[in-house]
Amino acid sequence: MPPHTPRRAVIEAAAAAREAGADLIVTIGGGSVTDGAKAVQLCLANDVSTVEGIDSIRAVRGVSPPMNAPIVRQISVPTTIAGGEFSAIAGVTNLRKRAKEMLKHELLMPRAVILDPAITVHTPEWLFLSTGIRAVDHCVEGLCSREAHPYADAQALKGLSMLAEGLPRVKADGRDLDGRMDCQIGTWLSAGPLASGVPMGASHGIGYVLGAAHGVPHGYTSCVMLPAVLRWNKPVNADRQALAVAAMGHPGADAGDVLDDFVRKLGGLFRPRLAPPW
Repeated sequence: MPPHTPRRAVIEAAAAAREAGADLIVTIGGGSVTDGAKAVQLCLANDVSTVEGIDSIRAVRGVSPPMNAPIVRQISVPTTIAGGEFSAIAGVTNLRKRAKEMLKHELLMPRAVILDPAITVHTPEWLFLSTGIRAVDHCVEGLCSREAHPYADAQALKGLSMLAEGLPRVKADGRDLDGRMDCQIGTWLSAGPLASGVPMGASHGIGYVLGAAHGVPHGYTSCVMLPAVLRWNKPVNADRQALAVAAMGHPGADAGDVLDDFVRKLGGLFRPRLAPPW
């Protein structure tokens, strides 16, 4: 499954599942693999076998068309920590439009997610850490949203605290399985705002565009965009930003500066620029 889950790869995976007579899909890998299997579930349930056919199951303005519910379900073993395995949404890239499109159904969330810190030791450092910043982005934008609420806040604050402590530990010692487990649990909690109806902000929105149009990994866009978006939005949500930096151990500090410094101190998050996978 190429990065950003292109439509063609989804159709090919669905064809392989049909040929195998699959009654369960198990994914081991990052967010693109996880989203790919979510999309395959809908393709199998709704007889979608062409790239164009995905139009019949994609959400428009966040609303899904009538469709059959998935029957062949998914178990996810994530090797990165962006958190897509904890949502009922899949992002699939329409290469013709160079746009990331949403597939959405309440049963798309995997039936089980197996968090195993040992398997993430094999994930390249840049990928593990940068997807960790994506999870941080989930927490921070959930907290800073105008639609935030106490239930989501509680999860985002705890998740952000665990990620802020765990990611530097993994950077310092790649074999620190307890640190990796804290990052995985923090990522699970980071999905709380989105799962409970809190929309993400401009860092995510810009990331979707850059990913689909230019193949930029979402972890990279969060590293660059989140500090900038916090600075831009500070005049209207400084009180909410204060909650985020307090959870990261820097009460009273500027949120944009704290996040920028956090990313820089992790260091080595960026591999050499690659061309889009398509």
